[in-house]
Amino acid sequence: MPQYQQVAHSWRLEGSGGQILDLETAVKDGILGGGGGIAAGGGEKVDLKKMIEEVDAAATEDIPTVFICPISLEPMLDPVTLCTGQTYERPNILRWLSMGHRTCPTTMQELWDDALTPNRTLQQLIHAWFSQRYLRIKKRSEDVQGRAAELLQSLKKVKGQARVQALKELQRLVVAHSSTKKTIVDSGGVQLLSSLLGPLTSHAVGSEAIAILVNLSLDSDSKSNLMQPAKVSLVVDMLNEGTIETKINCTRFIEMLMEEPDFRSEIVSSLSLLVGLVRLIKDRRFPNGSSSGLGLLKTICAHKQVRSLVVSVGAVPQLVELLPELTPDPLEQALQILDDLAAIPEGRSALKECPHTIPNLVRLLMRVSEACTQSSLSILWAVCKLAPDECASLAVEAGLAAKLLLVLQSGCNPALKQRAAELLKLCSLNYTATLFISKCKLTRTIQ
Repeated sequence: MPQYQQVAHSWRLEGSGGQILDLETAVKDGILGGGGGIAAGGGEKVDLKKMIEEVDAAATEDIPTVFICPISLEPMLDPVTLCTGQTYERPNILRWLSMGHRTCPTTMQELWDDALTPNRTLQQLIHAWFSQRYLRIKKRSEDVQGRAAELLQSLKKVKGQARVQALKELQRLVVAHSSTKKTIVDSGGVQLLSSLLGPLTSHAVGSEAIAILVNLSLDSDSKSNLMQPAKVSLVVDMLNEGTIETKINCTRFIEMLMEEPDFRSEIVSSLSLLVGLVRLIKDRRFPNGSSSGLGLLKTICAHKQVRSLVVSVGAVPQLVELLPELTPDPLEQALQILDDLAAIPEGRSALKECPHTIPNLVRLLMRVSEACTQSSLSILWAVCKLAPDECASLAVEAGLAAKLLLVLQSGCNPALKQRAAELLKLCSLNYTATLFISKCKLTRTIQ
């Protein structure tokens, strides 16, 4: 049988003068004969569906359009040709015909013959094309796995800048090739990387080791080992002093440890950690850093024992000032943090003392999402309940009454409406009925 070798976007016929054929011409002219599938090296047959998935996931180059079914826009496994000369994936065209259509989906020509002719030539070309690329990906994967193993061995021996360079290369491999993650875990790489973290570790080494660890799937024993105070202390130092990438990786690292059932809140009961997080959150130059910091702080505030410490580092006014600038997802996180802090006396006092708490929260009602409205209402209730005479009046002047009426008229959940009704009643206590109705701005609300 003639053999073909791809050259750029063409196919070279071996043993016939090296004639170069365009791919679509080869298909059209039926130069390749039929037959079984193509072995993917060493006589081993590889499932075409598996090869397509691997090549598609790698996305290293565009799949030739002639291999794509016009109906599903996916590569064909079992191409068949209609009497019109158009080729489709067998299940797709059968589904089309079963729906009562008697036309060609591409040309809309009426079918004078409903026979489906298997296109063996195209099927073999598809198999050959994906086989080549699958083997290339497989070899590249084996190469990078071998290189990852070499780098792990070198880390046991090298020191200083050579160690930093080895870690940098290993980190690049982990990010670019997911197959190296298993190699590192299976080769004892997690324990090795963990051993590099300690009180005498330089930030250059520590930051690269953390950047690798946050990309691995760690078991409970590994996470427990990484919770050692000396290791956590190094991570906190890097969170305060590292580059923005290092800071983000440190937040991911701590959040990963906090997923463990045996995690102890004392590990994050560190003023240095919380100060570093607040700095990261309020740094407007790096939205990704702010989002990562909010995510970790939200997780930390779920632990009631740490909330008073969070308040003591000035997190409340910083978050309140940031609210108008946040996009929806980080905004929901920030409001959830403030809602958690409003559950303790120190948090409520800090919210009351911040001059922008009430106006910023009132503006958010019924503007972003139901989750934001719910958190904002919960915080406003806590603050107004703390000092009804002072805070409730400020809230009404900021337009709270009208916003609460909107909540009551909306399709929000019943619990949210109940809280809005309670807050509206609390706000009305300092006003006569006539004056309070005017404060509600009912005409504007109805319009």
